[in-house]
Amino acid sequence: MRIDRLLSNLPRFNRQEARLLLAAGRVRIDGQVCRDSRAEVRDFHRVELDDEVLQAGKAARYFMLHKPVGVVSATSHPEHRTVLDLLDEPDKHQLHLAGRLDLNTSGLLLITNDGLWSRRATAPDGSHAKVYRVETEQVIDPAAIEVFANGLYFAYEDLTTRPALLEIEAPQRARLTLHEGRYHQIKRMFGHFQNKVIGLHRESLGTILLDPTLPPGAYRPLTQAEIDSI
Repeated sequence: MRIDRLLSNLPRFNRQEARLLLAAGRVRIDGQVCRDSRAEVRDFHRVELDDEVLQAGKAARYFMLHKPVGVVSATSHPEHRTVLDLLDEPDKHQLHLAGRLDLNTSGLLLITNDGLWSRRATAPDGSHAKVYRVETEQVIDPAAIEVFANGLYFAYEDLTTRPALLEIEAPQRARLTLHEGRYHQIKRMFGHFQNKVIGLHRESLGTILLDPTLPPGAYRPLTQAEIDSI
């Protein structure tokens, strides 16, 4: 919320008093004096008034997980093991997924407690490309390269997919770059050519690459550079 609202939510200050405190330079956010009443404050920010701590701020947490096949991209599930079950972290219930992968899809999954960051990571504007390795039952038709690049019409949603880059690496294996995440999109795109996807693995999201040292089921914290890339 805005800093002036946070201050005025305290019983002792109204909105006008909050703005006066800011104008006087008595409020600090993460150690820096704040005079802008419109400055946004999040749960992760430390807020101080003079020598009094108004909000201690909680630690933001960011992880990459190598999701295995057969694990559900959810925080809880009545039947299947979930990706959170793979984490050995305190207060796991505070974490959520920045995007999802199907049960039988493996690869990079991002997990955080930072809602704003995860919304940026999964923004529908296509700013963060997602790269997948695809294995198919039949030989991949080279005509798919142009069709995918032009976009495919999905009648159920009455929309055309964004241009996608298909790079055929072997008769039944390809690398596919998407700028969106429609429901079962990759399976449906190859289904347009009557070709079944039998293996799907996400290797990157934006500039964040799945760490090749992580075996399936393992995870690690994101580096600061990876966090800042979103």
